[in-house]
This record gives sequence, C-alpha cells and structure tokens, in this order.
Amino acid sequence: RCSWRCQMDRSEFHRCFKTIGPAVLPVVHVLDEDQAIRNIRLAMQEGAQGVFLINHDFSCLELLPILRRVREKLPFLWMGVNFLGINAKQAFKLLGELSTTGCQIDAYWADNACIDERVTLDEQKEANEIQKAREESGWKGLYFGGTAFKFQRQVSEDQFGKTAKIASHYMDVVTTSGAGTGIAAGIQKITDMRTGMGDRTLGLASGVTPDNAANYTPYVDCFLVATGVSRPNDFYNFDPLRMRALVHIARGTPLTPSITTIYE
Repeated sequence: RCSWRCQMDRSEFHRCFKTIGPAVLPVVHVLDEDQAIRNIRLAMQEGAQGVFLINHDFSCLELLPILRRVREKLPFLWMGVNFLGINAKQAFKLLGELSTTGCQIDAYWADNACIDERVTLDEQKEANEIQKAREESGWKGLYFGGTAFKFQRQVSEDQFGKTAKIASHYMDVVTTSGAGTGIAAGIQKITDMRTGMGDRTLGLASGVTPDNAANYTPYVDCFLVATGVSRPNDFYNFDPLRMRALVHIARGTPLTPSITTIYE
C-alpha cells in the first residue's frame, strides 16, 4: 500500500493507483456493515481504485467497529475514512490506535486541514499542530486535507492558488470541493489551484458526475465521489451504471458492460 509522504507529486500518486487519469475513490455514507460492504463490492466491481467510508448518521466511535470488520473481510481493499465530528488531531490519534490493533486505514480525509492563506507558510500554527499529531500517531497512510472546502471558512477566489500552494506543504493530497454537497466546483477554481500547487496531488470531493468529469480530468488526480454515482434520491447506495460511466471517463476508455448489472 502507499505510505504517507507529504508533498506527494502527481506522478507518484498515479503510479500508486496504477491509473493515467484521476483515481476514482467513491465515498460510502455508512449505515451499517452490510450496507457498507455491499457498496464497496459494487464500487470495486465497476473499477474504482478504492473507497472512503464516512459517518454521516452516527458518531465516529460507532464507525470504528465497522471499519475493523470491513478490514477483516476485505484485507486487500484500499480504504480511507472521513471521521465527521472530530478534528484532524483527534482523528490521527484514532488512526494510530487502529493501526496498532491491526486495522490499517490507507487514507484519512479531513474536511478542514486548517490552512490559512491570510498568513505566510511559516505562520501556519494549526496546520503545523496537525502535522505534529500525524507524526506522533505512528499512522502511515495518506492524508487528504480539505482546502478551500465546502462548509468551512470561505476563501476568496483570488486566493485559491496561494491556498493550494501552502496546503501542498502539509498533506499528500490537497482536497477541494464545490460550494456544497453535490455542487460542482468551478473550473477556474480548479485551474487556479493547479497553477498554485504545481505538480502536487489534487483531489476533488464534490459535484463530480459522469456528465462533468471530463472537464476536470486534465487538472485533478482523484475524484472523491458519492452523490454523483448514487441511485436517484438515495444518499446511501451507489448506482452501478453511473459508477461504471465515471470510471471509464476517468480512464479515458470506452464503456464496457457492467459486471454488477450482468450478475445481479
């Protein structure tokens, strides 16, 4: 598995996931173990490179036993997590504890990496505290840090490039979004961030669909996607056809028959 390395460049990331286009990393809105595993299997069958699990409906402590059981049943799965309800410093402590008990989580995604574009790189107090917590945890996964991210402190449009440049010093994957869940990010925002961060790795975590993904593929290295590949009016279950379409757009290859559809 890929181990953590701040300032991961794009080529290293793509070699890790063995893909020339953006890695597709669907986000499972977890209800219970069975629902999580069912959606993970669907995503893998349709060609996704890995998954993130997130706890919208209960505390992160209630998510922990589900993570452990998923890891036991799917030991080779690339699995990341977003712990809603706690900050990154608390999350890294949990990740370290999980690792010491044999449950390795491959990536952590924080909605707020606490990057402050209003001060210099040397004055990033909160981001430095998070980095220290990561190092002290002993956890060896990839850090996807929310930057100019939905529902966090708003970043001025003319500061997107600077924000991304600072963020690239603190995380493996600078991760941004549109204005809200299911809302697409503006292309200008993405191109400004790409320009600011150079060849570091950029993730996009909202509003990606099979209809608009091609707009982002030149600039973005991974898609963290949920509603864009979910069944209509269903927050918790993926649509195999939409998943398959997004994967093939990311790969730049023609569509093939859906494995899931054939065998259901």
